[in-house]
Amino acid sequence: MNRLCNILALCSIILAACTPERLADKVDPLIGSGGHGHVFVGASVPFGMVQLGPTSISQEWDWCSGYHRSEKSVIGFSHTHLSGTGIGDLFDITIMPVTGEPAYARGTLDAPDSGLWSPADRSKEIAEPGYYAVPLTRYGIMAELTATPRTGMHRYTFPATNEAAIVIDLENGGCWDRTTEAFVGPEGNACVSGYRYSRGWAREQRVYFVAQFSKPFDKFELKGRENMYARLSFSTGEGERILVKVGISPVSIEGARLALQEELPHWDFDSTRKAAANAWEDALSRIRITTDDKKCERIFYTAMYHAMMAPVLFSDTDGNYRGADGNIHNSPQPRYTNFSLWDTYRAKQPLMTLIEPQKAGDFVASMVDICDKQGDLPVWHLWGNETNCMVGDPAIPVVADAIVKEIGGFDREKAFEAIEKTAEQDERGKGLRKKYGYIPCNMFNEAVAYELEYALADGAAAKAAAALGKKSEEELFTERSHSYRRLFDKERGFIRGVDSLGEFREPFNPYYSAHRADDYCEGNAWQYTWLVPHDIEGYTACFGGRNALMARLDSLFLAPSTIEGDPSPDISGMIGQFAHGNEPSHHILYLYTMLGKPNRTAELVRRVMEELYNDTPDGLSGNEDMGQMSAWYIMSALGFYQVEPAGARYWFGSPIIDKAEISVEGGTFTIKTINNSKQNIYIKRILLNGKEYTLPYILHSDIVKGGTLTIEMSDRPALWYDL
Repeated sequence: MNRLCNILALCSIILAACTPERLADKVDPLIGSGGHGHVFVGASVPFGMVQLGPTSISQEWDWCSGYHRSEKSVIGFSHTHLSGTGIGDLFDITIMPVTGEPAYARGTLDAPDSGLWSPADRSKEIAEPGYYAVPLTRYGIMAELTATPRTGMHRYTFPATNEAAIVIDLENGGCWDRTTEAFVGPEGNACVSGYRYSRGWAREQRVYFVAQFSKPFDKFELKGRENMYARLSFSTGEGERILVKVGISPVSIEGARLALQEELPHWDFDSTRKAAANAWEDALSRIRITTDDKKCERIFYTAMYHAMMAPVLFSDTDGNYRGADGNIHNSPQPRYTNFSLWDTYRAKQPLMTLIEPQKAGDFVASMVDICDKQGDLPVWHLWGNETNCMVGDPAIPVVADAIVKEIGGFDREKAFEAIEKTAEQDERGKGLRKKYGYIPCNMFNEAVAYELEYALADGAAAKAAAALGKKSEEELFTERSHSYRRLFDKERGFIRGVDSLGEFREPFNPYYSAHRADDYCEGNAWQYTWLVPHDIEGYTACFGGRNALMARLDSLFLAPSTIEGDPSPDISGMIGQFAHGNEPSHHILYLYTMLGKPNRTAELVRRVMEELYNDTPDGLSGNEDMGQMSAWYIMSALGFYQVEPAGARYWFGSPIIDKAEISVEGGTFTIKTINNSKQNIYIKRILLNGKEYTLPYILHSDIVKGGTLTIEMSDRPALWYDL
């Protein structure tokens, strides 16, 4: 008998060794749930419309996602959330299981009986890709959640009681939005349907739903203010489980019902959870890394997870969607929303062109469709609504990048027309720019930030025009992309505000920043002086040469980390005046490689990855920003970064992984890092498919063909490329 047991034990060990470790097991969704990370915590699938998770009483800045690790309240489980944003909204169709007769309101933390809310037992909380569970201690209920792209599935384990209930809350939103119209009604005794219209950051948000119950309810009652709560009452035995399936749609109740029919026709919670986990496994496997550093591995795959939270589906299973014009349209190609483009054009969208090219094409097709419906490309599109949040024309670099890289799934000529249409409008300071050649700081708020972003977008548009053989358009956009030069103060070495008379704004303090009332946006002159990634050669000439430019760049990291005035909290993750916690700084470290000093890029990139990312709830130095903060880490860990918008090339830094296998259109692109360690941070030599490689960047076209990039590392600085 002992021999048999030993054989079985040995077989188990061998089987475990032969079973590949799941990448989803390396994800910790709680990274970034503390501090200022603002990440979503709950159940979803990659790019799914439904993001089903807990929403807390607190709805302040650090609770933009509805969850913060520091606070344990749960007012319900909402089907829509944001991840990593600096403003809150959504939290639609909130469901809360209860016992007894609570107050039908959100409540307050200092009054335990003031609303529906319950404390959550965080010690027993489970957060995994596609699954979330937590005990609600007030009611003695275990809540479990999973999801499909357009549906959420709840499993609630109740105590024995005659006063069990599941409450549908259509009021929730708190300080972020307000319900303008809502309805919920029964369809028999095991289904309800309705909708919620609201106004907040999204000016006109519409969410329709159908909720089906695994057990008939004994009673349906409308409760609370303006009957915005529906109570479905049950009697339950000890440990009895009641399941709820909820389909949602931006179009109609029938669209929500269709989501349930197509995506969740059964009541098997565990198989749904497994399918969600498998969807994440497939998405995470786009990049397989090898490293002995388990912390790095957790950060990397959590970053992959967070990078695929958005954009989100915005069309029903039959192709119906609500356009940016507010009307219902149909397309066989999926439509998406929640585009945080000022953040994500820098690294997140370029990452998608590598690992999710089909979806990258769908995203651009959605943006071009938005242009058709609202007259210009999106800025920050939230649930089908244009918010115009942030500066510049940040969709132009994304669309141009896809044109240059020949991403499929959209009409390239029509996409370029959308770029031209957007760039030629007069709104948001562009009329002033046409008149003066720049945006005067005395006539428009955040003028410097807008001007630099418009110039950057023009540079991207010029590259798209070149890719399409449009010579005159290329010349026009290239000339316009140089407008930043008018704002460059050679005497002080900063890009500054210039008024309508052509004079620099005085007084001037490069450390000063005022949130929403300044020449800059969420930054100061130190950070914005480097927002010219599209024209480094021209910028070098502004300084009078490479050495002068690099000396000024060095000073950025040596300056005191002081921000004066009334700064945005987004200015964080400081090294000198470099602020990794906010996006305008994200390309800066790679400028050294562009200027012929890659050792400085290596040193600083390694420092940021080691000091400003970790595997704790406070693991991000700033807001996740819909995947941008994570995408920066992913690209940098691989060893390169796309500095120039629509440049289609990635500048080398300092890889921290030993090996990466990236699934690309041509098969697999493998990165092998030789002699990699915490000391060997400098690139010594590069081989591409076995041949010496002497460029400071690698082309997108070379990566997507598949092949092998071998990077040999050293503890001594080296220059492997020609200037």
